[in-house]
Amino acid sequence: MGQQSQRRSFVTAAEVAKRAGVSRSAVSRAFTPGASVSLETRERIVRAADHLGYRVNRLAQSLTNAHSNVIGLVGTDLQQPFHAAFLTTLSAALLADGYQCMLLNAANAEQDMSALIARVLEYRVFAIVVMTGTPPARVVEECLTNGVPVILVNKLLPGIAVDTVVADHASGGRIAAERLLAAGCRRLAVVSGAARTASLVGRLEAFRAAAVAGAGAPVRVWENGPTDYRSGWDAARALLAEEDYDGVFCVTDLLALGFLDAARSLFDRQVPADLSVIGFDDIPQAGWSAYRLTTFRQPVAKLTAAVMDMLRHRAQHAAPSHVLRTVPIQLVVRSTLRGLPARGAA
Repeated sequence: MGQQSQRRSFVTAAEVAKRAGVSRSAVSRAFTPGASVSLETRERIVRAADHLGYRVNRLAQSLTNAHSNVIGLVGTDLQQPFHAAFLTTLSAALLADGYQCMLLNAANAEQDMSALIARVLEYRVFAIVVMTGTPPARVVEECLTNGVPVILVNKLLPGIAVDTVVADHASGGRIAAERLLAAGCRRLAVVSGAARTASLVGRLEAFRAAAVAGAGAPVRVWENGPTDYRSGWDAARALLAEEDYDGVFCVTDLLALGFLDAARSLFDRQVPADLSVIGFDDIPQAGWSAYRLTTFRQPVAKLTAAVMDMLRHRAQHAAPSHVLRTVPIQLVVRSTLRGLPARGAA
């Protein structure tokens, strides 16, 4: 007999009703919060369900409701340390609040998430959280038309009434420039990737503006490749062969780690004696002894709390809140910035 024919189907509510000696509708009410059923009947149904190994079919339940308790999580580059940490924390918080998570990896659909988000809508999700990547405005509007709120994290869609949570990227760029100038750096560069997302552009432009305002210092801008370790290595190999830069802001930690390794191994640059480097994200690797990178921490717990507050508001109120919430970042001073002792978050 094949494996498929040996597989037993799930226990049904009808089987529970038969064993408990009640109607099928009584079983449904027993597992629906707030539904009317006597205590004695509920206990009899629960005992029968436990004996048979019955579990409520939440997908079937959602067919009779306008929405399910499923939250669609959409993102790209989920393998990157910061995104992975945020996904871990957010999914745990959702489960603790009684939600189910549907994860869609948009790595192969970064240019257009339309098909993925359309698929999420088929499950009558309660809300969609876009963690990374930017969905087309028309798709977001379709979600809102169907009564599905959309929460954007670290991205902006001007003119679209959605809840948005962003870290204070501009503050990070500004402080990075101020700290490098205070350390005596005057040959400045900023390293980013080719993807001009709102968060990366916000960090870069704020850095450049603060450098010019603070000391009239010109800033060499590098924007090539993905925001990963290899691109940081390539940036150092090109920039340090071009000029003796002494202060560099990398808009992600992965870029900074690659930049540091190339600067040391290819050019024998001493960090921070003749080269200061600041990153952004405070991924676990930034604290490794090989790097001790000065960086900015995006507080994952606060980003998650902001998303959960928005979901709870929607659960209690029919109308969306349309809130833009900015979460402060923290400077973590370690060993790659000249003139300042390592001292943790500031």
